[in-house]
Amino acid sequence: MTATQREKQIHGEGVEVLGRDEDCTIYRLSDDTGDVVMTSYHVFPGIDLIYNDVHMRSCTIGRAPLGDMIEINHCREGRIECELRDEFFYLSQGDLAISRKDDAGHASYFPLSHYHGITIMIDLERTPCCLECFLKDVDVCPSSLADKFCGGSDCFVMRARPCMEHIFSELYSVPDCIRKGYFKVKILEILLFLSGMESDKNTLERCCYPAAQVALAKEVCRYLSEHMDCRVTISQLAERFKVSQTLLKDSFRGVYGVSVYAWIRTQKMRSAALMLLKTDKRILDIAGRHGYDNGSKFAKAFQDVMGMTPNAYRCSVRADGIRAAAAENDGGPTPNFL
Repeated sequence: MTATQREKQIHGEGVEVLGRDEDCTIYRLSDDTGDVVMTSYHVFPGIDLIYNDVHMRSCTIGRAPLGDMIEINHCREGRIECELRDEFFYLSQGDLAISRKDDAGHASYFPLSHYHGITIMIDLERTPCCLECFLKDVDVCPSSLADKFCGGSDCFVMRARPCMEHIFSELYSVPDCIRKGYFKVKILEILLFLSGMESDKNTLERCCYPAAQVALAKEVCRYLSEHMDCRVTISQLAERFKVSQTLLKDSFRGVYGVSVYAWIRTQKMRSAALMLLKTDKRILDIAGRHGYDNGSKFAKAFQDVMGMTPNAYRCSVRADGIRAAAAENDGGPTPNFL
């Protein structure tokens, strides 16, 4: 299916439409590094709810004029980079951001190449002035919310709180039979809750990183990715990039949310998982390829990252593949769209 011109303006020129029905459209952006799938539901006039499933490092969107729009983003898993006045901040699990969607092109960066979350997109020119027309006593004005949270700084961030987690968590497991009405109730609940919140702009200023620190972290990450077969220490990295060890560690953790060593271990275990899936190499040989000469230490590191032992992972993934192939050969039912 072909995306409309407005869909390209919002989601990017290269967006594909994977499926469309009366109130839902599934979009995809992809390149050689992975893809982004966005499942968008039209809830109210001018208000859409979008589920974002990201498995790529970055994507660039060049925009045309859109009008006056705001986004409410909630991060369920992973990490996303956001730019504010030549500085950068990051959303991780449970964090919330409210921002205006401007007309400038931008690149979305996902430090872990993994992100799942929800976007509530509000077109202030198309949505009603007051949401009480949908439900009595929901005295919420979307444009007032935009001024409250996005005035001046153009962005507001709230770090994970139990109250917000409770509200958003319910949106990640909605039965199809009640989905349409449930989305309406939840959107009104979220907007009503936000209307009663105080907006502390200082919260955002304390978690920003200057462009130089972000660039340093990304250069370190690029270097580590190219030398995964080497043992690299913090002191070696600091010497190579001519910075202090403290600055290097703080910059890397600020962008990627974990220490250098934790990041290296995760990347090695993901690479090992791919080898377990794609090859018949012995587990000890795979451990050796990833810098482990002790099978027990490798098994523990793998379980810490992947949630199961190397042997259990190999058996589980292959069993899933066999079951899927059997179902296909049996001519099993094809899932309906949504």
